[in-house]
Amino acid sequence: MNKETKGMLIGFVGILIFSLTLPVTKIAILSFDPYFIAFGRATLAGALALAYLVIFKEPMLAKADIGKLVVIALGVVFGFPILTTVAMAYGSSSHGAVILGMMPLASTVIGAIRFGERPSIGFWMVSILGAALVVTYALLKSSGSFTLVDVLLVLGGICACIGYVEGGELSRKMNPRAVISWALVISLPANIVFSYLTFDSAYLNVGTFAWSIFVYLSLFPMFLGFFFWYEGLAIGGIARVSQVQLIQPFCTLIIASILLGDSLTWTNVVFAVLVVSTVILGKRMLIKRV
Repeated sequence: MNKETKGMLIGFVGILIFSLTLPVTKIAILSFDPYFIAFGRATLAGALALAYLVIFKEPMLAKADIGKLVVIALGVVFGFPILTTVAMAYGSSSHGAVILGMMPLASTVIGAIRFGERPSIGFWMVSILGAALVVTYALLKSSGSFTLVDVLLVLGGICACIGYVEGGELSRKMNPRAVISWALVISLPANIVFSYLTFDSAYLNVGTFAWSIFVYLSLFPMFLGFFFWYEGLAIGGIARVSQVQLIQPFCTLIIASILLGDSLTWTNVVFAVLVVSTVILGKRMLIKRV
C-alpha cells in the first residue's frame, strides 16, 4: 500500500467520526445553549488533551510552532465549532452537511497557497466538479438561494480547512496526536472562562443522555477524530487526502436519517454516487509538492 492510499484510509476514519458532528450537535442543542456546547466541549477536550500530553510525555513546543498552533486553535477549536453549532440552532444537519462538502476544495486551495502543493490541472477540474455538485445539491434543497445558516456554515468550513491544512502540515514533523492536543491546551484557559460564562445551572438537570451526547462531542469530533485526520493528511498529502472529505456530507446524511429521521431521498443517493466518483478520479490525478 502506497503512502497516498494509506493516508486516505486513515483520514477516512477521521471523516467517519466527524460525520456525526452535525446530527449529534442538533440533538445537544435541545438541552444546551449553542455557545456552551462550543466552549464546553472544547474545555473537556482540552482537559483530556492535557492529560494525554502529560501521560505520554510529549516534548514541549518549539517557539516556531506556537504561531501555527494558534492558527489551528482559531480554526478547529473556536471558529468551526462555534459557527456550526450556532448554525445548527437554526438549520438542519442534512442541509449543513451538504454545504460543508465544499471543504475539500477549500483545503486544496489553502494547501496550494500555504505549503507549495501543486495539484495538476486535472486535479483542479475534478475538485471543482466535486464542489460544484455539492453546491448544486444545496441550491436544489433550499429553493435556489443561500441563507444565513449557509453563510455561517461556509465560514465555519473555511475556519476548519485552515486548521486542517496547518495541522496536517505540522503533523509531518510532529506527532499528529500532539498537534491537536497542544492546540486544545493553549486554548484551554479561554474556553474555561467562556464555558463558565455560558453555563446555566439548569444543565445539571438535563439528564444522563444529554450529557452523554455532550461528552461524545468533546471526546470524538473535538479530539480523537483529529488523531486519524491529521495523521492521514501528514502521510498522504493535504490535497489528496482532503478529497476524502467529499464523502463526509453523505455519511452525515445517512447518520441524520438514522438519528433524526431526516429523509434520505434518491437525490441524496445520486449526488452521493457522483461525489464519490470525483474522489476516485481525484486520486488518479498528479500532485506535486515543492
